[in-house]
Amino acid sequence: MKLTLYITFTATVLCTSFFIKEENKPVLTTIQAQKKIDRDSIVTYAKQYLGIPYLYAGNDPKKGFDCSGFVNYVFKNYGVTLPRSSGGFKNIGTKLAPEDFKVGDILVFYGYKDKTIIGHLGIICEANGMHSKFIHASSGKAGSVTISDLDSDHYSKRYYKCINVLP
Repeated sequence: MKLTLYITFTATVLCTSFFIKEENKPVLTTIQAQKKIDRDSIVTYAKQYLGIPYLYAGNDPKKGFDCSGFVNYVFKNYGVTLPRSSGGFKNIGTKLAPEDFKVGDILVFYGYKDKTIIGHLGIICEANGMHSKFIHASSGKAGSVTISDLDSDHYSKRYYKCINVLP
């Protein structure tokens, strides 16, 4: 009798494990993640730091930003992990054609002295191909987080690529 009950119990447990549906837990897919990160909100968030002073190796709005510190800080707010130095952007992302630039994409520039290394970054805040505007921490005349024109001589000559880093 005990053996019959044991076999029946074991068979019941095994059978029900095949037929009981697992609780559906929400899974965040890449498409859903893209919908959750609003590109305009990235720019709105970045613009609140306009005027924060440039500080070499800075990544804190209370002290100052360098270009990669600023980009890193902004995207970190949206859960996107990026390289901390501008050089780390050389081999990430797929280069976008100018007609595919969108608000929230990252512009990658060569250094102003050396055209073989990456030296600057910015976030597109007005997308219009090679006539876009971008927000960045500038060590130049502005000496702070500012908005510049991609088609200015200073930046168009140094342009390397534009990438989308959103999931």
